[in-house]
Amino acid sequence: MHNPSRLASALLLGALISLPAIAQKASGGAVATVNGVAISQTVANAFVAEQQAQGAPDSPELKNAVREELIRRELLVQEAKKMGLDKRPEVAAQAELARQAIFIRAFVQDFVKKHPISDEQIKAAYDRMKTQMGNTEYKVRHILVEKEDDAKVIIVNLKKGAKFDDLAKQSKDPGSRDKGGDLGWSSTAAYVKPFGDAVTGLSKGKFTETPVKTDFGYHVILLEDSRPLTPPPFDQIKPQIAQRLQQEQIQKFVTDLRSKAKIQ
Repeated sequence: MHNPSRLASALLLGALISLPAIAQKASGGAVATVNGVAISQTVANAFVAEQQAQGAPDSPELKNAVREELIRRELLVQEAKKMGLDKRPEVAAQAELARQAIFIRAFVQDFVKKHPISDEQIKAAYDRMKTQMGNTEYKVRHILVEKEDDAKVIIVNLKKGAKFDDLAKQSKDPGSRDKGGDLGWSSTAAYVKPFGDAVTGLSKGKFTETPVKTDFGYHVILLEDSRPLTPPPFDQIKPQIAQRLQQEQIQKFVTDLRSKAKIQ
């Protein structure tokens, strides 16, 4: 069993950090009244649901801890108002952002419920992903520089016998620079097209003898190895695909809203 006072303290901290502000004037009766201000049952239920979503078991202890935490919140809110903090522009702005976040979350939940992604859509997306990934994955290193002439100098030095790992220290890619330019194993679908095309044109152990231009700059690419690519099983990545399709669906809806909106 958890210590009730410790649980209440943990809930208070968590609420102050992560729980969106909830209007106190909600319907559903009151779980407590603090200096004449009622804390509604609806607010308490919402807070309990937040905790359950994070894995807390439904229990009288949880409900009591939530009630105690909401009392503490109300006490702090009342003190903040006495100090006039609610009149500060930056505080009002933060409250507005919290209000927007609540409405947006409610909208997204409702939208997803009303526009479910079908198994057929997920399977079609999975098949497209497999086609884009191809049948091969590659172990690649690269050196990224700003200027084409710098890339040409690197290629000349490689031909003279310089080590790729040493030259990679001048790369402007922070993610791979300290690893000798190593990008690990991936299919060409993970790269922008000029980069992916250059990789497929290389033989094992060879590097590009002409700088490869992308939106990021100029690359010198080394293909270390390649192997057959086995896509992850459908059931394993089905949830991720469904989530991505839902995000795309919502983004399209927002784009359509923007195209119809009067924005000045």
